[in-house]
Amino acid sequence: MAKAKQAVIVPAFLNAALEGLELQRERIVEQIQQVKSLLGEKKPRVVPAAAAAGKSKPAAKRKLSATARKRIAKAQKKRWAAYRKAQKAAAKAGA
Repeated sequence: MAKAKQAVIVPAFLNAALEGLELQRERIVEQIQQVKSLLGEKKPRVVPAAAAAGKSKPAAKRKLSATARKRIAKAQKKRWAAYRKAQKAAAKAGA
């Protein structure tokens, strides 16, 4: 049986690999920031010390009327129907 060769670790190779990975990480972080900005995500806000300690009471939960819930549900179903129709059309066009 032949002996397995042990890999030779060259510091220059490892340093080059590390640099490449760090560049990839920087590009990925930049892309994440771009996507977040496109989504309109806001930066995390600083919470005042009083609010962080729990001294202020939480905001009251908003209540929707039955008609508002129905209207929202109907609009969402309409959006999903349009989405599914577009997906079918794209599938037929691609096939």
